[in-house]
Amino acid sequence: MGEWKADSKTKVASMHEGDFYATEKSVTVENDTQYKIEFVGEDGSVKELKGLAPLKAGEVIDSAVMSLAKLKQFVAATIEEAKEQGVLLSAHLKATMMKVSDPIMFGAIVEVYFKDVFAKYAGLFESLGINKNNGLGEIYAKIAGHAQEEEVKAAIDAAIANGPDLAMVNSDKGITNLHVPSDVIVDASMPAMIRIGGKMWDKNGQERDTIAIIPDRSYAGVYEAVIADCKANGAYDPKTMGSVPNVGLMAQKAEEYGSHDKTFQAQANGTIRVVDAEGNVFMEQAVEAGDIFRMCQTKDAPIQDWVKLAVTRARLSNTPAVFWLDENRAHDREIIKKVKK
Repeated sequence: MGEWKADSKTKVASMHEGDFYATEKSVTVENDTQYKIEFVGEDGSVKELKGLAPLKAGEVIDSAVMSLAKLKQFVAATIEEAKEQGVLLSAHLKATMMKVSDPIMFGAIVEVYFKDVFAKYAGLFESLGINKNNGLGEIYAKIAGHAQEEEVKAAIDAAIANGPDLAMVNSDKGITNLHVPSDVIVDASMPAMIRIGGKMWDKNGQERDTIAIIPDRSYAGVYEAVIADCKANGAYDPKTMGSVPNVGLMAQKAEEYGSHDKTFQAQANGTIRVVDAEGNVFMEQAVEAGDIFRMCQTKDAPIQDWVKLAVTRARLSNTPAVFWLDENRAHDREIIKKVKK
């Protein structure tokens, strides 16, 4: 690992309100049943978002909302902080796996960073079918050969010159952290940054401290803990600290990995609710236009298997088992009940 310094300015920036973590609701289903997802408009009209699907007894189901307005406010504030600190700005999401929610969040970051460009060329971008969720790369690709190509490129360059420097995916080719959503994979990009002393590369290929935007706190805590520890105690040395085997809850599309078909962007203000076949409400979330609603389900059998595997391994290897669960998070509280049981 690269050297960590106590005065490193590298940090994780996450939302304090309005993220999935803050809005999450979770219930354990008692009996086999069915559910569907509906949007209820302010006028009382009901639109089905997902038709009836099965639920098994003991399943944990969650819903959560990411406020688009609060996300944009947070990103704007973090941009100013990075500028004041003189550090790089980077975004860390999981757009490859969370393929509905995370490109929308990525697009919000791109739009706020390049707000002047989007304001000035809104009509042009619309006519060219440019989708901000696909990043800076799509703007360059679709503007190529257009009469205003050089003008738009100059506006982008001016925005970068005026903003905090962007962390680069490829400094030699000028590919920024905001070029393509699929380049930004949190569980690859954050460990890589931590491994080289909390640094990422700038446009000149130089290693520099960075503020890492991980909007939703559900993912951020592990990296915050590691960065704080490295600042206090220096880089990790596997020779002296050993290692920890990780037992993930993955079977049967467990945890958030199964939620693509249950993730929606609200088209208007209203409520998105999860109901059974008779219309009884499991949970509901107030939404504003643009907000991201996400539901996920975790089956009981893989949870039981996960607990059994972790405890069996711990006993055989005579090492403690740590269940990385957060009692302040609704979903985790339901899982904690099962672990204790």
